[in-house]
Amino acid sequence: MINIVLFGAPGAGKGTQAARLSQKYNINHISTGEVIRDEIRRKTPLGLQVQDYISRGELAPDALVIGMIAEYVKSHRDAAGNIFDGFPRTTPQAEAFEQILEQNGLKVDTMLELSVPEEELVRRILLRGKESGRADDASEDVIRNRIAVYNAQTAVVADFYQARDKYAAVNGVGTEEEVFDRLCAEIDRLL
Repeated sequence: MINIVLFGAPGAGKGTQAARLSQKYNINHISTGEVIRDEIRRKTPLGLQVQDYISRGELAPDALVIGMIAEYVKSHRDAAGNIFDGFPRTTPQAEAFEQILEQNGLKVDTMLELSVPEEELVRRILLRGKESGRADDASEDVIRNRIAVYNAQTAVVADFYQARDKYAAVNGVGTEEEVFDRLCAEIDRLL
């Protein structure tokens, strides 16, 4: 089993690339963002708790997200692999994630970080907002706040994996195919 953390700022292309990687390598794709948005759409207790944070461009509390991931890992131990898109987002989440995986006889094999300049991120998210109608993608102020929160709270998670020699930066600028090929080259090195 291979476990990959796909990492990058909002708008870096994690969801697009994770879906493609999932198909190519026949591994599960778990997007915490999609799981959370589904909870919000269904107005579940979790969704209602998280909605307020999301609307301000803030991260959902660690305890809520960690609980969702622990359940996912427990129920998918027999998969060929997993690509985690949008998790972990904080160092405490990364530490808890290591414990969750260890308890299930698993480990993170690598973190692949999609590196994209901020102005390109803003441009991509505004375009995505026009196409998808997602309210959190329509306001430049909310987008810039999300990127600032990412830089302050999430970017440091890369240090966690670098210290464990489980990290590779991947240029996230270029065509979808070019970025995909770069990611595949990193994964193929592991396999």
